[in-house]
Amino acid sequence: MRVTLIGTGYVGLVTGACLAEVGNHVMCVDKDAAKVASLKAGNIPIFEPGLESVVAGTVKSNRLEFSTDIAAGVAHGEVLMIAVGTPPGEDGSADLSHVLAVADDIGKHIDDYRVIVTKSTVPVGTADKVRDQITEQLRSRGLGDTPFSVVSNPEFLKEGAAVDDFMKPDRIVIGSDDDRASDVMRELYAPFNRNRDRVMVMDVRSAELTKYAANAMLATKISFMNEMANLAERLGADIESVRLGIGSDPRIGYHFIYPGSGYGGSCFPKDVQALHKTASTVGYDARILEAVEDVNKDQKTVPSQKVVAHFDGDVKGRRFALWGLSFKPNTDDMRDAPSLVIIDELTRAGATVVAYDPVAKDEAAHLLGDRNDVILADDPMTAVDNADALILVTEWKEFRSPDFDELKRLLKHPVIVDGRNIYDPVRVRDLGFTYYGIGR
Repeated sequence: MRVTLIGTGYVGLVTGACLAEVGNHVMCVDKDAAKVASLKAGNIPIFEPGLESVVAGTVKSNRLEFSTDIAAGVAHGEVLMIAVGTPPGEDGSADLSHVLAVADDIGKHIDDYRVIVTKSTVPVGTADKVRDQITEQLRSRGLGDTPFSVVSNPEFLKEGAAVDDFMKPDRIVIGSDDDRASDVMRELYAPFNRNRDRVMVMDVRSAELTKYAANAMLATKISFMNEMANLAERLGADIESVRLGIGSDPRIGYHFIYPGSGYGGSCFPKDVQALHKTASTVGYDARILEAVEDVNKDQKTVPSQKVVAHFDGDVKGRRFALWGLSFKPNTDDMRDAPSLVIIDELTRAGATVVAYDPVAKDEAAHLLGDRNDVILADDPMTAVDNADALILVTEWKEFRSPDFDELKRLLKHPVIVDGRNIYDPVRVRDLGFTYYGIGR
């Protein structure tokens, strides 16, 4: 099939590359000429395992191309996927200006049947707005009778595992109000649907809500476990034992019940906020969503609070090592990352932070700028050298089994704040460290 992705961000690039991988002819369109030129040169703007090789292979086979020409993109694709950003507005609602601008462009160029797919994460009712925008443009061109369908097809991609998630989906949600569009989407996803039927066709609004509900549920599990961890500390319980005890219940399961320093990234923070805002627009007070946000905001301050408390409230002039800047492993994404909150709290208190991350150094330099109170190290032990304490924020694999003897030698004080509970408290304390976990 011929498919056009409009937007070459995280979702657009992964989707376009994976659809091309199974034989479709895909054009990825973006108005950012510099980004398109970079993609044509073989440069991948995000760190995502496996993506670079998929892009390189499909470009070489002429099944994937990049362009800034929206008219050419509309002409190319029988399926047009909108995959532009929906950043949070000042009130927490999703900003649909980019989505509707693309709908406007599509309406200016289509002249026969197309399936227009909202791939971006969008509030309930967005498909109606996209349909109205396209219809308005068609009428202004005297082509009001031109047929088209608008479909909701939310993505369920985990950063760090997005290629595998796309190629081996656990579900394919299609929100469609007409059989013709549903048949086109079933054909498009047939290569990913061989050994069992993963396609779920539902009405458009239910599909739009499904994406938000899924992320809100996962965020809720995280905030709940963080709240239990904070309670466990005060009660003298060990949250790791509690986690095992409740995770063994199949109704709960072990996924997303690891306490830590809070969630971040491109999805959970903005999606929970957007769903909360959507609820308020229809007069519903979504109290659980509000609590999930509040708990997560507070949780990001827990590691820095532990550091400050250890040094009796005075960290001015001290130097702290921080391992992990990205919001999770296997990505360089630092959007709403807990590391940013920890850095801000410690530096505002007069401390210096020396941070290391395996892949997010460039992104950190971009976000943090040139400042004297934050140093980006090239390796983990350089970050630790002469630091007053080590704060682990992101559970990268290379942090799981460090040389503790070397750590103890390099640290000015043998203090570890484990923001992801990856170390055994008994073993670390037996080695002579002062250890602080989350709920341990």
